[in-house]
Amino acid sequence: MTGTPLYHALGLHMHQPPDNLLGLIDTDAWVAEEIVRCYERVPRFTRRFPEHGRVHVGFSGILLEQLLDPAIVDRYRDIVDIPRMLHSYGQADNIELVGMGYYHPIFPLIPMPDWEEQLVLGRGIIERAFGRAPRGFWPPEMAFCMDMIPALVKAGYEYVVVDGVHVHPEDGLDDIYRPYLACHNGVCITVVPRDRDISNGQESGLDPDWFAREVSFHIQGSPRPSQPRLVTTWSDGENGGWFRQAHEESGFFGQFFAPYMERVGTGDYPVTPIALSAYLKSHPPTARAQVQTGAWNLGSTSGADFSQWAGSENQQKACTVIEELSRRYWDLRRQAGRMDAAGRAALERGRRLVLEAETSCFLFWGDAWLPYLYERTVSAQRELEQAEQALMASAHPSKDGGND
Repeated sequence: MTGTPLYHALGLHMHQPPDNLLGLIDTDAWVAEEIVRCYERVPRFTRRFPEHGRVHVGFSGILLEQLLDPAIVDRYRDIVDIPRMLHSYGQADNIELVGMGYYHPIFPLIPMPDWEEQLVLGRGIIERAFGRAPRGFWPPEMAFCMDMIPALVKAGYEYVVVDGVHVHPEDGLDDIYRPYLACHNGVCITVVPRDRDISNGQESGLDPDWFAREVSFHIQGSPRPSQPRLVTTWSDGENGGWFRQAHEESGFFGQFFAPYMERVGTGDYPVTPIALSAYLKSHPPTARAQVQTGAWNLGSTSGADFSQWAGSENQQKACTVIEELSRRYWDLRRQAGRMDAAGRAALERGRRLVLEAETSCFLFWGDAWLPYLYERTVSAQRELEQAEQALMASAHPSKDGGND
């Protein structure tokens, strides 16, 4: 083991596509229970380790919207008390809440004018659900580009987690075990590189001994092994049998998290769990880096080309449809003052549908889930047409001087 101070930021990403929780409880109740119990375990297990337990949790806005829905609260009542669960997140000092885009979009693939609303809405629902605002941001699917930096800072974020393979320090040394400043158009934000290899272990199964050995091995081979090291691991928190394991002793929290925290508590473990906000306060970044556009790895894809979400002709066509509808919305939005109340209401309904269509899940599964995207875009088109008709009516009032 190394004598270097080793800190670990552990992150979990939580997301469900629109309407999924209600659909699952009706069609596959066992899977629905597996998923919602994943959310409940986080505050329950971290509560057992108030001194050492540190977890970062990011919720998509559309997942929180579902968890705040009284109908879903009622349907899941016999499994989990959802309001109590959300309250426990808000009260847990050792859970660092992390923001996300509201509808879980692939930011580099959606229209840039839509970024601000996805960010503002996502941040706002976290404040509403938990009573505190997130300081850090986790890009859905780790899809990041430098153009996002000004929008993230404007939305109030102080740091963003990015996949370490895309981070290129300006000093030329590949070192993913420290934070960096990344700047774009004169605006800077702290970027925290994620260790892709160890995160893959977190996603599929690990134990405290393996984790300690692996972290030590990675650190010893890093460019600055004698300096304080920050290992950041992040994975989905509700996908795969490792997290959904009903027998808790055999899953992530029973097999890894609880024994890990117990080992930390003995004072004889080489890794110290830490919250990113605390680490960055005591170790603010000084070096700068550029972050290559890309996402995290999925299966055989590296994430660099977004092929999982836009690799096929049909996926690309769907992205074009969203682009055109978004442009149409913004054209109408600039003229919304000339519409009547019904026209403005249609415009806002269309707006929600466009943003909802940007949900990454509709693209992730290739052609299989594209119909869900088109359900939203077809409905959005109808709403925008109604708004256009209201605009035309205002330009051509009826003979009696009123609007049609």
